[in-house]
Amino acid sequence: MTEETDPNARHNEKMAKKKAARDKILATKTIEKGLIIVHTGKGKGKSTAAMGLAARAIGNGMKVGIVQFVKGVWETGERKVLEAFPDLCVMQAMGEGFTWETQDRARDVAAAEQGWRMAQDMMNDPSFKMVILDELNIVLRYDYIALEGVLKVLQEKRPDLHVVITGRNAKEELIEAADLVTDMTQVKHPFRSGVKAQVGVEF
Repeated sequence: MTEETDPNARHNEKMAKKKAARDKILATKTIEKGLIIVHTGKGKGKSTAAMGLAARAIGNGMKVGIVQFVKGVWETGERKVLEAFPDLCVMQAMGEGFTWETQDRARDVAAAEQGWRMAQDMMNDPSFKMVILDELNIVLRYDYIALEGVLKVLQEKRPDLHVVITGRNAKEELIEAADLVTDMTQVKHPFRSGVKAQVGVEF
């Protein structure tokens, strides 16, 4: 079998060329900075992905602050895991549940404002290397806090601070300000087939 007809040899040659091209591209990427990351879209996994980033940061010895704007103090698996690292993770649940559960806009606004103050305190504390604003997009969608104020704080954040924002319906201005945006697309969900939230998957 010749090199021309050997699939392994052809594959190896192709991968070598691909690696050389990728190495050339990577050599041009020299900027280090704190990122603004947005997870949005109708699909499941926005907060889950953010908690994965928290775990990754903690694994690298980075301190993480998490403000949950809507969900309230749920007994979730990730909360139990992250609470095992009190020196590297501070998690605050400022919401009292989804707005259709509280049915009290004034209370929701007060909780959102308190959460935003907590978030700003974390962002101004140089010991935090990542701050996760879970479901902030929901708060912004219902105008519980002003988008302009959020954008200003993000623009003026410390250069080395990563900020992760989750929730459906991210504002276009926020998407424009972000460095990394992922739109979670829902293709199929068991809830539509009558399956309730599952331990270890949803919480």
